[in-house]
Amino acid sequence: MDHITLNSFMKNIEVKKIIKALNASDGAGVKLKRSIGTPEADYIDPFLMLDEFGSENKDDYIAGFPPHPHRGIETVTYMLNGEFEHQDSTGAKGIMASGDVQWMKTGRGIIHSEMPAMKEGKLLGFQLWINMPAKLKKNKPEYLYIKGNELGTHKDNEKIVKVIAGKYENAEGPEKNHNVEPIYFHVVIEEDKEFTCSIPTGHNSFLYLLRGDLKIGKKDHKKTNNSNLILLEKGNELKVKALKKSEFLFIAGKPIGEPIARGGPFVMNTKAEILEAVQDYNNGTFAKY
Repeated sequence: MDHITLNSFMKNIEVKKIIKALNASDGAGVKLKRSIGTPEADYIDPFLMLDEFGSENKDDYIAGFPPHPHRGIETVTYMLNGEFEHQDSTGAKGIMASGDVQWMKTGRGIIHSEMPAMKEGKLLGFQLWINMPAKLKKNKPEYLYIKGNELGTHKDNEKIVKVIAGKYENAEGPEKNHNVEPIYFHVVIEEDKEFTCSIPTGHNSFLYLLRGDLKIGKKDHKKTNNSNLILLEKGNELKVKALKKSEFLFIAGKPIGEPIARGGPFVMNTKAEILEAVQDYNNGTFAKY
């Protein structure tokens, strides 16, 4: 019998594609950079959208995101700088400050607003949309607010890893028992140092580079730049080297593998369900629990 080692099952994760985020706007004209939900990266199952929103110019964000509906998705908002005020139809409200996370499972329907709680200064944050499987799309909405000091954090002489979801070393994120087994790390790494982690083989994954320059995997790839989405091949061993001091998000999740139908803020499985969502919103029954 052949001798099989653990290394036989290890597959290095390599770069699949590097995509520059596109300038866009949403809400009442908030300027942002969109990297998922674009023609080049429409859907990375289970991830539907990734936006970087931020500016030092208040005119780029002051109008915010007035009340609007969602159905069939989860939104994960991560604030790095600035403050936003959240209110929604479940009665949840609060101010997100630097380092805080808002995890909202919209289920069968929620109406919410996100407005700047600051008159000026630097704003920087991210919003990730995660698809929900059909069996959860009609669930009652849930809202989870996580203060920055509640996030699991790993720190050593080479790097800082904040854990929004998943586990890194002894640091663990607050969102547990999730159907797509998400991993969401915010990593700051010193020049010439390495970040490594293992993920389930079937997960789709990507990096989003805030600043710096990275070498990923063992194979050569194009140079990475700020606001690049770095799509990764499937595998289970990720190795990232910082060619200079760098900051990035690493996000991964288990694919749902169901058909999707989009209609603005609604993501369901069929066009008929999108029409139903629009009708529910127009006739006032959308956010009735």
